[in-house]
Amino acid sequence: MKLGLNANARSTACLTLAAVLLALVGSLLFGCSATPADPSLSDAAHSQEDAGEAGTPLRIASMKGPTSIGLAAMMEDDAQASYDFQVFATADEIAPKLASGEVDIALLPVNLAATLYHRTEGGIKAIDVNTLGVLYGLTADDALKGGGLTMADLAGRTIYMTGKGTVPEYTVRALLAKAGLSEDDVTLEFRSEPAEVVALLTADASAVGIVPQPFATSAVAQDASLANVLDLTEQWDLLAADGAASLAEGSRFVTGVTVVRSASLEERPDAVARFLEDHRASARIAADDPAAIADAVVELGIIPNAAIAETAIPLCNVVCLDGEEMQAAISGYLQELLTWAPDAIAGDLPDDGFYHL
Repeated sequence: MKLGLNANARSTACLTLAAVLLALVGSLLFGCSATPADPSLSDAAHSQEDAGEAGTPLRIASMKGPTSIGLAAMMEDDAQASYDFQVFATADEIAPKLASGEVDIALLPVNLAATLYHRTEGGIKAIDVNTLGVLYGLTADDALKGGGLTMADLAGRTIYMTGKGTVPEYTVRALLAKAGLSEDDVTLEFRSEPAEVVALLTADASAVGIVPQPFATSAVAQDASLANVLDLTEQWDLLAADGAASLAEGSRFVTGVTVVRSASLEERPDAVARFLEDHRASARIAADDPAAIADAVVELGIIPNAAIAETAIPLCNVVCLDGEEMQAAISGYLQELLTWAPDAIAGDLPDDGFYHL
């Protein structure tokens, strides 16, 4: 296995496509519950076979955040000679590498993946959902700490959050609307950083702050007055199960998806299939045994220490959903983004060719 953080780019062709992506990504930025599978990773023999299939390992790019947690067990497995992992700070560093052919597989925000599919005219395909929602509601209000809180219970309250004009805002507004709340029923206040949101909660105990994992877990660990009272992924699932909420059947709150270059899939279908097998097993380890990868997650710079990592990893909703389940989850979520912010997905839903089933 080779793991590089922000490795030097290898120069290649496809300059026209790269230019399109470079221009696009800057305006778009905001990821498998794992399906049952053998929790062991693929053995060294088939890994070496993959590595030799095209004379080079599959090059995998991910971001320094929850969407990389499902890869942590794979990264730790030295037998995985099939893969060359690179972890980047942002998705705008990854997209041009997809265009130039320096990356075969990438873990990206779902809206960016859908947009790149449009812009590249089918140059990438989604192969799995790697992370569901990572947004949680925190509060210092003891009246809200009893459990069973729903989106509808936020009526009359101030909600502090980050992400104005981006996917987090659209997701929260969609959930509030599906829960029967209008914009007049709550007060949405935006701040630039999660730390600012948390600071406001101590001054206004009746407020709720929407912040992402793993920051939410760190904040609760540092301030005993705060409690995690609302999982927005769980709220999406509850509303999706309620026919009156009009969420598409099978839709999920999706944060990250895994995409493959269409050319890489065509050239190395067996290697991509084995990646999916290994990714599923790695995500299973994250879900079932977070302690096993806590140190790796800390080393990647995703979470500051192993104790917080063990608590936060299960809350990051690491999954590996593929096939029709993947398509239903993504398409339903993108339908909501299309309603609230068409520009977030280049103005239209991707067609069925986006999904590698």
